[in-house]
Amino acid sequence: MRANTIVMIVLACVFGMLAVVFANFWLASQRNALARGNDIPSDTVVVAAVPLKFGDTLTENKLREIAWPVGAVPAGAFKTIKDALAGNGTRQALQAISTNEPVFASKITGPGQRATLSAVLTEGMKAVSIRVNDVLGVAGFVFPGDRVDILLTRTTNDSGVAKSFVDVLLQSVKVLAVDQVADESKDSPTVVKAVTVEVSTKDAQKLTLAAGAGQLSLALRQAAGNKGEATERVTVADLTGDTPEDVAKRQAELDRQKAADAAAAEERKRANEKIDGLAQAVERVGSQIDELSRIKPAPVVAAAPEVKEVVKEVVKYVQPEPPARATIGVFRGVKLETYDVPRQH
Repeated sequence: MRANTIVMIVLACVFGMLAVVFANFWLASQRNALARGNDIPSDTVVVAAVPLKFGDTLTENKLREIAWPVGAVPAGAFKTIKDALAGNGTRQALQAISTNEPVFASKITGPGQRATLSAVLTEGMKAVSIRVNDVLGVAGFVFPGDRVDILLTRTTNDSGVAKSFVDVLLQSVKVLAVDQVADESKDSPTVVKAVTVEVSTKDAQKLTLAAGAGQLSLALRQAAGNKGEATERVTVADLTGDTPEDVAKRQAELDRQKAADAAAAEERKRANEKIDGLAQAVERVGSQIDELSRIKPAPVVAAAPEVKEVVKEVVKYVQPEPPARATIGVFRGVKLETYDVPRQH
């Protein structure tokens, strides 16, 4: 046997014995720590013995008491099952409670109360439902307890031009229920028709007004993203990447065309007024001639009466001939092009 092999075997034995010694020391220290921990005063806290979901009734077999350090009992927790079930009537869970999770007063109803949506509302807040569909409701991936932004899409008519835009109406709004389900333990996507959110009184007024002013849609936020952010209005111009200069040029072209149309309409109006004035003048001359023709001369006694010939003046109205050529405007996109073409009779 080689010498280096013997050396390796000896070193392995030495390291093995050292490992055993250190393991014994570590186990002894752990036993001492546990022994010291048993001397710490402890209290009890009520936890869920089985998983609880929204609407489950609390009973003794669904709860149990576990040891808890004195002075570290969480606020709102119950120390005994008797305290958790005290009162006239049963209590129900308002949200999902996992096994061995402490049961807090805020997660269950009062004695004799039902697990309704009103019991989940924060003080001073209101529950408002908005109508959504499979797209506007984030394809059914919004669940009770999620945070969403509410978007408002509107179309306005400004001087005959339709303008569409989207605003962020509310941010970080808590979802209380989807359709008629308020159980936060629900985890399967479902296409819903309505979503109920928790908002302040003023925001409830905004939502009610916005429901009739445009179309509401939801944007799901990150679970921990409850902070607001700066937002701005998005218009159709933002979709095409037009610069403000492009939008100004297009608007100026539209304004110029609108002014040209107004000037042409005014010119036609003046021409019609002139034609109407000529027609009225011709009619007045004709009526005066008719009156003169109906006048009979007084009889004159004379040897040889002189017969006077009455000359009747006739004024004939001649319709002015239309111009031989006409100007036609054609829009190519937003640009107006004009052509001088012969008029067809």
